[in-house]
Amino acid sequence: MAASMAVPSLASAISSLVITKAHMATSSPSQTTIPSFQQGLKAGLPLGSPRISDFWSAVILPIRDYRAPSSSTGRRGVISMVSYEAGVGVMGTKLGMMSYFEPGGKFVPVTVVGFHEGNIVTQIKTEATDGYEAVQVGYRRVRDKKLTKPEMGHLNKVGTIPMRHLQEFRLTSVDGFELSQRLTFEELFKEGDLVDVSGKSIGKGFQGGIKRHNFRRGPMSHGSKSHRQLGSIGAGTTPGRVYPGKKMPGRMGGTKTKIRKLQVVKIDSELRTVLIKGAVPGKPGNLLRITPAKIVGKNIPKN
Repeated sequence: MAASMAVPSLASAISSLVITKAHMATSSPSQTTIPSFQQGLKAGLPLGSPRISDFWSAVILPIRDYRAPSSSTGRRGVISMVSYEAGVGVMGTKLGMMSYFEPGGKFVPVTVVGFHEGNIVTQIKTEATDGYEAVQVGYRRVRDKKLTKPEMGHLNKVGTIPMRHLQEFRLTSVDGFELSQRLTFEELFKEGDLVDVSGKSIGKGFQGGIKRHNFRRGPMSHGSKSHRQLGSIGAGTTPGRVYPGKKMPGRMGGTKTKIRKLQVVKIDSELRTVLIKGAVPGKPGNLLRITPAKIVGKNIPKN
């Protein structure tokens, strides 16, 4: 994780305020501190009071309007947390699940992942040109007419084959990568490594609270009038509304999902397939994004 420059603290901003002599004369020693906006209103001070207006202009507005300092490209942006990948990854296609027996005889359920033609570096973004560093990778060759002219122009500029999927891997450094470079699973991973696999989960349509959120049902006996109903969704007059984010029936699945720290069981270079322990999102034929697993203290700083 990385963040831009920190916003000046409230304490430092308040300490920098200058209280006028008129204000000092009309205030007792215990009231020389600058009150908050709400405290000023409760005390009956008008909005034009020096104490409230100074606090608002010196503390609230600088924080509200703060922007990160200009980068080398001249761009200015708001403060934001950035998530980096633990390393560059590849894209693959889910083929299905099967049973695998290790040399010791242990049974392991695995997902078979195959690879179409692709996993080629199509663009390298740097701090100087784009404001951040990332590697764009293309996957799965298609016919030219399947792409738009802007997409074809982007790929022709690099001299690569037409590919359906383009994804970015945001890294702390892009040193060592070249345009049109082919990324192979065998070069990036080995058997026993842990990977994060993300993809689009299976859509299940509109579902109730029991299936969607694992709610418990009510009694199924004759006297019960609440078998699988959701139940109460909030109080009455106060607050008089349903809080946002309330778990209720709705559309389930069909969203981006990541399964973390799955083990690579076997790599078959001849068949161009990989066996990954456990289940991964989506149906057979689904696009998968495979990256090194993020492990705190190993490839991610503890702080």
